[in-house]
Amino acid sequence: MNEDMETIDEFLARHGADVEDAILKAAAAEILPRFRRLADHEVDQKSGPHDLVTDADRNAELFLTQALGDLLPGSVVVGEEAVHADPATYAAIRGDAPVWIVDPVDGTRQFVNGEDGFCTLVALARGGELLASWTYAPALDQLATAVRGRGAHLDGVRLLAGAPEAGQDLRVATSHPDYTTDEQKRALLGLRVPGVAPRPCGSAGLEYLAVARGASDAVAFSWEAAWDHAAGLLLVTEAGGAHLTRDGDPFRITGGNVLPFTAARDEATARRVAALLTDGA
Repeated sequence: MNEDMETIDEFLARHGADVEDAILKAAAAEILPRFRRLADHEVDQKSGPHDLVTDADRNAELFLTQALGDLLPGSVVVGEEAVHADPATYAAIRGDAPVWIVDPVDGTRQFVNGEDGFCTLVALARGGELLASWTYAPALDQLATAVRGRGAHLDGVRLLAGAPEAGQDLRVATSHPDYTTDEQKRALLGLRVPGVAPRPCGSAGLEYLAVARGASDAVAFSWEAAWDHAAGLLLVTEAGGAHLTRDGDPFRITGGNVLPFTAARDEATARRVAALLTDGA
């Protein structure tokens, strides 16, 4: 391990609890007070009616940008809402500085609808390598964490994804058709075979948590936005799972992936799903 990585490891040992505290405070201050209490003027559309943003998203991201930057001087924050305002900021994921990748409210549609299936996602990366992640579901009061090489935990209990039960259909959460190209739709059709039970996904972060817990077998997603995937990919990997793109390479948060890709409870399942996605294309 090089000196820079040792420095990050030392930071996580000293300040991991502070990161958790910042995430919980952001949710308590900016998200939960608006849950099931959103006024019409607090909800806007971005690219269309399926792409929503709320004051909770914006304000929680501002809170976390300040708090996380203060905790790790020299780091940068790449947040979903900041990138929407200035797409050039996304390039920091490929830079040399430690980068916080933040989705303040993953599952905004569910949040707007008053459903509890949303979460706050934070990941710490450097040079495209995931180092730590936090997945917090405020309405469920669940916090999942992962540190590279040190495992994944849910509310302090070690997560082990295990393997799918023999003879049972694979439970696979997939991208919603509204967010897929024609080629990606064809690839996802590869999952419509006996022995696989695909369904549309909810919050990406909570779908990854379901895989890490063994409550779902895999995801198959068709978009690259790092704030949706970074935290969950490390969570699944540290729980014993694996992720692969359609060409058989691991998913890269820096981009350039062959889509769709999968993350699964174990490597064998990841390879099975990736092969089906390739066959369907």
